[in-house]
Amino acid sequence: MIQQFIELGQGYGDVFELCELLNTNKARIHRTFIFTSKKEGKMYASLAVALQPAQESKFMPVYICREGIPYNEEKLAQRLEIFKQASAQANQQIHYLEVKHSSSFTETTLFYQYLIGILRLNHYIPAMHAL
Repeated sequence: MIQQFIELGQGYGDVFELCELLNTNKARIHRTFIFTSKKEGKMYASLAVALQPAQESKFMPVYICREGIPYNEEKLAQRLEIFKQASAQANQQIHYLEVKHSSSFTETTLFYQYLIGILRLNHYIPAMHAL
């Protein structure tokens, strides 16, 4: 199985687009995630949705809004609240993971390979040979 991150933007419109993907693909949702990371002493959140492969495909897309949201557990940003509501409406439990910030990697592609490794290791997405 091939998993690949598909990056949306970091703004409000992008979070609404991610939530619309949740809403229109309820039958395909595999898992929802909030990844938190730290850069220069500040915490940031990424929102992601992993979808089951379409029909007979062996491709699992993971849509993500990467690190554009300041993260504070005590006072969640409105974009996080919107994502939490959309996940609840889709009957999805959000999985929280603290990860390295993408700036720790020389290329975004390496960051996404790192995330795929973490998700596979923790059995949040299927192994490469699955299906």
